[in-house]
Amino acid sequence: MKLKGQHLLSVKDVSLELINDLFKVAESMRPYATRQKVTRVLEGAVLGNMFFEPSTRTRVSFGCAFNLLGGEVRETTGLSNSALAKGESLYDTAQVLSGYSDIIAMRHPEAGSVAEFAHGSRVPVINGGDGPNEHPTQALLDLFTIHQELASQDRGIQDLSLTLLGDLKHGRTVHSLCQLLGLYQGLKIQLISPEALAMPTKYVDILTNAGHQVEIGNTLEQGLPQANVIYQTRIQEERFSSQEEANRYRGYFRLNKQIYSQHCQPNAVIMHPLPRDSRNDANELDNDLNTEPGLAIFRQTDNGVLVRMALFACILGVENQLHQYEREVNWFVGLDD
Repeated sequence: MKLKGQHLLSVKDVSLELINDLFKVAESMRPYATRQKVTRVLEGAVLGNMFFEPSTRTRVSFGCAFNLLGGEVRETTGLSNSALAKGESLYDTAQVLSGYSDIIAMRHPEAGSVAEFAHGSRVPVINGGDGPNEHPTQALLDLFTIHQELASQDRGIQDLSLTLLGDLKHGRTVHSLCQLLGLYQGLKIQLISPEALAMPTKYVDILTNAGHQVEIGNTLEQGLPQANVIYQTRIQEERFSSQEEANRYRGYFRLNKQIYSQHCQPNAVIMHPLPRDSRNDANELDNDLNTEPGLAIFRQTDNGVLVRMALFACILGVENQLHQYEREVNWFVGLDD
């Protein structure tokens, strides 16, 4: 696969053909991710998991994915805990830490920082999010989830009617997803946000130039009825100049069971990059949706492990060797229903 030995810094690094191949590899990872089998194809390999911005799911998902392939993980978390706080350059940090790793996953609060780091790295680097810029692995797992959810309803990507809902100005996940959707043609996309948090023009242009039918609005009623997939984002309060400014939009688009039943298609899929803000004054996705079959947010996080396992395998060139290092699981797995 063309990913072998390459960085993954942007969704611009992937083609539709590569995505389709990657998703096939991701699906082949399911027995390992669900603990039906074990593979040790990356035994002895080391992941440098470098997260200089707060993260739970992405950081742990990268580490879990690498462990499930048999590799070991070394973590660095927080700028204050690294030599960067002492003035070391990203280039020097990359030169040093790439000597300790076979591949590096990195998150950093500044746009373009991961690409700068990769310039100094001697091993492949995966962008785990660079400030407000991009989050390519999240976009890939989101697209994989969309494919999976539509397939469960006997639909294909050509049937997609997607509503992106919430803070579309600052949400790097939806920015990256829009760029991936630009590889397809003729989809229906609804962009619903407060006017001040609208999707930047360059991403709208990507969608319209791909021939998608794009509608822009600022109310739930405009975005929910026609959507078979709803992707909600939280208010990215860390991207605002003040907490007071961010608070203006808290709870602006609250989706609960009543609204879902009243305005959404039956079994419409609900996605969210997480964390969802469950504080009373926000409550983006109400807990009363937890039993709805269409709520896919936890299937989405599970899919993140599959996609990141596939990326590690393909970048390190072992995607065709999984079965050679496979064995049965010898411990208790999961809970009885």
